[in-house]
Amino acid sequence: MLKFGKPDVEQFFRTYGIQRFAVSPDEKQLVFSTNLNGKYDLWAMDLPHSFPYPLTFNGQNCHDLRFDKQGRFILASFDHDGDENIQIYALPRQGGHSIPICPAKKRQNRVVKLSGDGQRLYYYSNKENNTFFNSYCYHIGEDREEVVIEGKDVPTYLGGVSDDEKTLVFYKFFSNTYIPAYVKRGGQTICLTSEQGPAHTVSDVVFYKGDSLLITTNFGQDFSYLAHFNLQTRSLTRWLSLDKEDIKKIEYHPGDTHLYLITSKGVRDFLCHFDLETKQVTNIPLPVDVISQMVVTETGNLYILGNRSTRPWNIYCKRKNSAGWKMLTHFQVPAVAEEELVEPDVLTYPSFDGIPIEALFFRARPEASNGHVILWPHGGPQAAERKNFRALFQFLAHRGYSIFAPNFRGSAGYGITFARLVEGDWGHGPRLDLIAGLDWLIRRGDADRDKIFLMGGSYGGYMALLLAGRHPEYFKAVVDIFGPSNLFSFINSVPEHWKPTVKQWVGDPEKDRDKLIADSPDTYLDRMVKPVLVIQGENDPRVVKAQSDQIVDKLKQNGTEVEYLVLEDEGHGFSKKENEILVYRKVLQFLDRFL
Repeated sequence: MLKFGKPDVEQFFRTYGIQRFAVSPDEKQLVFSTNLNGKYDLWAMDLPHSFPYPLTFNGQNCHDLRFDKQGRFILASFDHDGDENIQIYALPRQGGHSIPICPAKKRQNRVVKLSGDGQRLYYYSNKENNTFFNSYCYHIGEDREEVVIEGKDVPTYLGGVSDDEKTLVFYKFFSNTYIPAYVKRGGQTICLTSEQGPAHTVSDVVFYKGDSLLITTNFGQDFSYLAHFNLQTRSLTRWLSLDKEDIKKIEYHPGDTHLYLITSKGVRDFLCHFDLETKQVTNIPLPVDVISQMVVTETGNLYILGNRSTRPWNIYCKRKNSAGWKMLTHFQVPAVAEEELVEPDVLTYPSFDGIPIEALFFRARPEASNGHVILWPHGGPQAAERKNFRALFQFLAHRGYSIFAPNFRGSAGYGITFARLVEGDWGHGPRLDLIAGLDWLIRRGDADRDKIFLMGGSYGGYMALLLAGRHPEYFKAVVDIFGPSNLFSFINSVPEHWKPTVKQWVGDPEKDRDKLIADSPDTYLDRMVKPVLVIQGENDPRVVKAQSDQIVDKLKQNGTEVEYLVLEDEGHGFSKKENEILVYRKVLQFLDRFL
C-alpha cells in the first residue's frame, strides 16, 4: 500500500490569491488580479466559461481595476515591488500593450472615477502635495488636468464624483477614527455630518435621488449606520441601524429600488438587501465569512470577492432573483481537502480590567498537535483578525501548532469607542489584553505555559518585540515580521501623509516622551533573551528597513540569538509567491528548532 507524506509548506503556499476584480458592462468578461504564475498579474475569463487567460505580465500588486462604461478598455493601477507608489494604466480588454495615464513616478496615484464617456479620469495623488494630497480631473484625450480639490492642513481624499460631474465627495483624514466627509458643488462645501461633534467616521457615500446622498457613518453612535443626507436642507436622517454591527459599504444603481449593504460584526461580514420603498431588510446567505469587494451590475446580478477560514479568496456570482451563489473561480489548498483544514473557535475572555476581548483560536487537530500555541497579535493596530483564510495559519495547524489571535483593544469591528483605546496607547492596554488572553487560555487548559511561541507582522511585529522584552517568561521564541522597534524613529520615518495624524495615533515625541520610551521594544533589550527571527522588506514604505536593522544589530551586540531575513523585492507584505514560501519555510524551521 502506498503511503504519502504530509503536505509540505509549498502546497499550502501554492494557494493562489485574488486582489481585485472587475466585470465588463456586458458581463461577458471577468478580469481579476491573481498570482497564478507566482506573481500578481491581470487574468480574465470569458463568462460563462471559467478558463482563465493572462492579460498582463508585469508581476505587480494591483490597487484598482475597472472597465470604462462602454467596455472598450480596462483601467488598472500597480505599484512596483511593494513600494506603494501606484501608477495608473489603460489596456485593451484582450490585454497587451498598456498606456500610462498621468504618470507620476515615486508617487501615489489613486483612481476614484472614470467619466461615462471615458474621457476624464478623477484621481488623487501626492505628486504635488506630498503630505495632504490633491485631487485632479485628467482629460485623457487632451493630456491636460486641473486640480479639483486641494488638500490643506489635513490629508484630503477624493471619494466620489456624480455622473454629471458637478458634485464631488471628499474625505478629511484626521485619524482612523475621525474621517468626516464633505460635498463640493459649485462654490459650496458642505459637511455631511458635523465638524464640531465628537470624533466619527464616514465609510461610504453614494449619490441617490436628486439632491440627496446615502452614507454610512457612526456620527453620534458607536457603530456605523445607513443614513440619508438632503443637500438642500443639509439634514441627516438615520435610516437603518444594526445591533453592534457596522454597515460598511453601499452598492446602489440610480433609479433602482434595491440597495445592498455589506455589514461587519466582529470577525465576520454579512450581506443584506434593503428595499428603498418599504425600508425592509432581508439577509442574504453568503458562501464566505469575509467580503473584500462587491459589484452589482446594471442587470441586478451580484458579484463578490470573499473568503473564509478554510477556503481562499474566490469570486462568486448571484444572479438576480436566484437563491444561490455560483463559484466562478475555484482556488483551494492544493492536495488538501477543505474538511482537513481548521475552522477556528470564536472565544471571548475578560481582560485585566474586565473589558471583553474576542479572539480566534485555531486549534490543531489532536492527532497532529505538538502541544504548542503561537500567540498572534494582528497588524493595524486598528484592524482585526477575522475569519479570513491564512495559508500560514492552516499550515502551522496542520503541522501541530495552535494559533491564538485576540482582537485586543483598538481592533476594528467592535465600535469606535473600542477602536480609539489604542490611540496614544500602543504598548500598555493592548499588551496586557494579550497577556490576559494567554493566562486565560492557560487556565482553561488550552495552552501550556512552557510551550508558547510569539509571532506577528507590522503592528503585530512591534507587539511581538515588545512582549519579548517585557514578558520573556511566556515565550520560547519570537518571530517579528516588519515590526517597528523604536517608536521615536518610527514616527519620524512614516510616509509623509501619515505624519499629520501620527501624534494622535502613536504619541507626541515631546509631550509623551516617557510613555514612548516605555512602549518602545528596544527599551527592553536586556530582557530580550529568547531567540528572535526578524523578517523585513527592503522597499517597505511604512516600517522602513532601518527599524529592523537597528533591533537586529542591538540584539546581536547583547548576545541574543537572532536570525535576519531581508527580501529585496518586497515592501510591507509579500507580493511574490516564492518569497512567501521562503519566509514561511524559514518560520517553520525556526519554530521547529525549539519544540
